[in-house]
Amino acid sequence: MPVVEIYKEFRFEAAHYLPHAPKGHPNARLHGHSFRAVVTLRGEVDPDKGWIRDFAAIEQAMNDMRELLDHNMLNEIDGLATPTLERLAVFIYDGLKPTVPEVAAVGVHRDSCNEGATYRGTQA
Repeated sequence: MPVVEIYKEFRFEAAHYLPHAPKGHPNARLHGHSFRAVVTLRGEVDPDKGWIRDFAAIEQAMNDMRELLDHNMLNEIDGLATPTLERLAVFIYDGLKPTVPEVAAVGVHRDSCNEGATYRGTQA
């Protein structure tokens, strides 16, 4: 069976600050962003169903993650005391992996800043 990658995105709005940013750095102050998370799954195409996983099942897991992050203070969420893009990508990946084991990568983007980070899991 062919191995294919699929992706689905979700967006969330959240506030944060970076507690270890140097004094006077703009990210040391409380501020907010519009975030876009791209969740990539990798796997073999089921010969009968024709897909890796039903997008509806992926969406449910992503909705739970979006609910946790959206319109919240990221620093107050367990595991995100220092909510950089890098740590957000790892946090979302780790949060989705138990229910969506085909997750291969998570990218988190701040489109207004033209920047982002992608986590692909631990490499064996």
